[in-house]
Amino acid sequence: MNVLIVEDDEAIANLLYMDLSDEGYRCTCACNGTEAADLLEQNPDYDFILLDIMLPEINGYELLEYIKPMEIPVIFLTAKGAVGDRIYGLKLGADDYIVKPFQSGEVIARMEAVLRRYGKNRKRLSFADVEINLESRRAYQNGEEIELTVKEFDLLVELIQNKNVAQYRDRLYEKVWNEPFLGDTRTLDTHIQRLRKKLGWEDCIKTVFRIGYRLEESEKHI
Repeated sequence: MNVLIVEDDEAIANLLYMDLSDEGYRCTCACNGTEAADLLEQNPDYDFILLDIMLPEINGYELLEYIKPMEIPVIFLTAKGAVGDRIYGLKLGADDYIVKPFQSGEVIARMEAVLRRYGKNRKRLSFADVEINLESRRAYQNGEEIELTVKEFDLLVELIQNKNVAQYRDRLYEKVWNEPFLGDTRTLDTHIQRLRKKLGWEDCIKTVFRIGYRLEESEKHI
């Protein structure tokens, strides 16, 4: 998952960059609004934006107006902590508002909550050469429909919604099968193997040692 960090305080930007990278996010930093706008013009496919308000050149409020048509989730990170500022930022279209100082763990938890909301509201998902219609529960690869079982489809959706983030086996099982994980990984592992084979994603669905799985875009799909 690609995250754009727009923050003119170098120490805060570096801290977020390191902590988010440790969690599996791919991060890019911009130190002012103009640089952020240029990055968005070059690559409008960011999955998330962490946005300071008091930025040089173009402030966060102005930048948010530019971002909104792209439908990229945004959290404001700012020292402007007055209730009026919070209300204004949220009414302007930010998905959440976090006041400095903050802990990276809180930022990551808030990001995950926002992404869950976006995932529930979105009707289509895409990753590499695959497109998913969540309403019809159909998946297509290079325009051709893929025959998936109910659990294979649900597992694929869960992996795409959490791309580039390591998914623990027990949590992944409980989300897809909607029942407690009792320690037997064979069912999940078998479904992962089938997905890899059906999609040709041996290089995309990575096994994470002692954790579970992570979906990453392979070089042949970039």
